[in-house]
Amino acid sequence: MLKQGSAIDRYFKISERGSNFSREIRGGFATFFAMSYIVVLNPLILSGSDSSGKALGFTAVAAVTAFVAGILTILMGAWAKHPFAMATGLGVNAFVAVTVASHPGLTWPDMMGLVMLSGITMMILVLTGFRTAVFKAVPEGLKTAIVVGIGLFIALIGLVNAGFVRRIPDAAGTTVPVSLGADGKLLGWPTLVFVVGLLLTIGLVVRKVRGAILIGIIASTALAAILEFTLHIGPSVQPGKPYNPQGWSLVAPTLTEWGAPDLSLIGKANPIGAFEHLGVVAAILLAFVILLSIFFDAMGTMVGLANEAGTVDRHGNIPNVDRVLQVDALGAIVGGGSSISSNQIFVESGAGIGEGARTGLASIVTGLLFLGAMFFTPLINLVPFEAVAPALVVVGFMMVSQVGKIEWSDWGIGIPAFLTIALMPFTYSIANGLGAGFIAYTLIRTFQGRTKEIHPLMWAVAAAFLLFFGIGPVEQLLGIK
Repeated sequence: MLKQGSAIDRYFKISERGSNFSREIRGGFATFFAMSYIVVLNPLILSGSDSSGKALGFTAVAAVTAFVAGILTILMGAWAKHPFAMATGLGVNAFVAVTVASHPGLTWPDMMGLVMLSGITMMILVLTGFRTAVFKAVPEGLKTAIVVGIGLFIALIGLVNAGFVRRIPDAAGTTVPVSLGADGKLLGWPTLVFVVGLLLTIGLVVRKVRGAILIGIIASTALAAILEFTLHIGPSVQPGKPYNPQGWSLVAPTLTEWGAPDLSLIGKANPIGAFEHLGVVAAILLAFVILLSIFFDAMGTMVGLANEAGTVDRHGNIPNVDRVLQVDALGAIVGGGSSISSNQIFVESGAGIGEGARTGLASIVTGLLFLGAMFFTPLINLVPFEAVAPALVVVGFMMVSQVGKIEWSDWGIGIPAFLTIALMPFTYSIANGLGAGFIAYTLIRTFQGRTKEIHPLMWAVAAAFLLFFGIGPVEQLLGIK
C-alpha cells in the first residue's frame, strides 16, 4: 500500500527524505511534461540522411526515444532510487547528426556504434571505480558552482524554448548573439502563454501551493490549446514555409492520430563500421569526444540535481552514486545500440524536484509515462515548449540561490567557479563549463603554490579537457577533416 511505513516507503526512503507519495507522483508528472519534448525533438535532430542516403525515420526515432527513456528512467528509479529521469542527450545527438552529415562514408549504424562503444568504455570506468573517484576529487566549491551553472542553464533553456530569448541571425552583422524576443520585441500568443505561465507559477510557488509547478504546466497547456484551436497559430518552423517568429517554438498544441510504435531501430548499430570507413585514429578521436561529453555532462547534472533535492550528505556524497553512474553508462550503450544516440540524466528532472520529488518513485512514474507516450503521442503534442518553460525558469532560480555557498574570496575557487557558472549557459553545454572550471582550478592552485590541495585525478581530468578543447587543432595536425 502507498502509505508511510509501507514496504515501498521503506525501499525508496520516501518518508526518510521528507517526501510523500503524492509529491513523488506529482514530481514524476512534472518531470515528464518538462522533458517530453525530446520525443518530438530527437527525430528532428536525427532526421538527416547518411552517406548511403538512408534516414532513421521520424516515427521510428520517436517511438524508440520514448521506449528507451521509459526503460532507463524506471531503472534509475528502481535501482539507483533517485528522481533523475533519462532520455536522449541533446548535446550528443546534435554532435552525432553533424558528424554523420559532414563525414562522407559514415552511416547512421556506424556512428551509433561509436556511441555504443563510448558507453561500454564509460561502464568500465564506472565498474572500476574511476568515475566515482573523479566525482569525489572535485572540490566542494566547484560542486556548488556546478549546481549554480546548471541552474542558469536550465533557466536559459526555458527562456529560449519559450522564444522569450532568441538568437540574432548571423546576417544581422552584430556581435550580440541573443536578443529579447524577435527583433527586440515580445511578439505572438505563444510568448503570452509563457509570460502568463511564469507569473502563475511564481505566484503559486511564493504562496507555497502544493503542486505549484505541475499546476503551472497544466494551466499553461490549457491556455495554449485554447489559443491554438481558436486562432490556428501554428509552429514557427514548417517544411516549405518561411519562418514564423510568432508561432510556437516547436510543438504546436495538436491532437494527432494514434499509431502503433515502431521499434525496428533497436539493435541496428554497427560498432566497427566507423573504424572501417574512417580509419582507427579518426574513429577513436570521435569516440573520445563522445565519451568525454557524456562522462562529465552526467556528473555535473547529477551533482546539481542531488544538491537541489537535498540528498547529498554532509561530506558531499550522493547515496547510491555508483548505481546512478552505472545506469547513466548503460544509457549510452542502450541509446547507441537503439540508434537514438546516448541517453543521459536530464536537467529537466529539476522540474520534478522543484515539485517535491526526492526519490526514485518519481522516476518510475516518469518512466511509465514515457512508455505510455509510445501509444499516446497526441497527449505529448498538446504540451508546447512555452507551457513547460516557466517551470524551468523557476527551478533555475532555486538552484542559483546556492551561489552564496561559494567562497568567492578564495580566487582559486572563485575564478574556476565563475567560469563554470558562466560557460554552462553561454556555451549551452555542461561539459564545457566543467572543463573550464577544472582547468582553471588546477592552474590557479599551481600559481598559488598550493598544488598539495589538487587531487591527483584533477590533473588527469584537466589534461583530458585540454585535449577535448583542442580536438580541432589535433584533427588538423593528423589530417582528419
